[in-house]
Amino acid sequence: MVSESINANPVVYEKKERQARNPQGDVDKDIKDPEHPYSLEELKVITEDAIEVDDKSSYVRITFTPTVEHCSMATVIGLCLRVKLMRSLPSRYKVDIRVAPGSHATEAAVNKQLNDKERVAAALENPNLIDMLDECLAPSYA
Repeated sequence: MVSESINANPVVYEKKERQARNPQGDVDKDIKDPEHPYSLEELKVITEDAIEVDDKSSYVRITFTPTVEHCSMATVIGLCLRVKLMRSLPSRYKVDIRVAPGSHATEAAVNKQLNDKERVAAALENPNLIDMLDECLAPSYA
């Protein structure tokens, strides 16, 4: 997917067995990292504890932690999470995607970009980016 890897040797963790916590299923399951042949769960970019779902308020917040503080793929990872939620949740849900505090050199800029509707819409008009997101979200990844 990406020609040069920022983090050539990421730490890989074992996947956890678990039950789905909500009717929408597990957001973190099987989203492939854009740089590595591992899932975001295996790299601990996203954990079960970092996903907040409030069905009564129709609100979802996901906080993710890039593998390195200067990760150039942080925005792509955030867009993967947003697109997966857009495809799986009813449109009434408000989605908030955030980089974990202190985990990225440009945390504020990434958070602003991931939660700005116009910026997200513009990004999702880019066919190359859509191809990358679709590859990360492909259900065949195991």
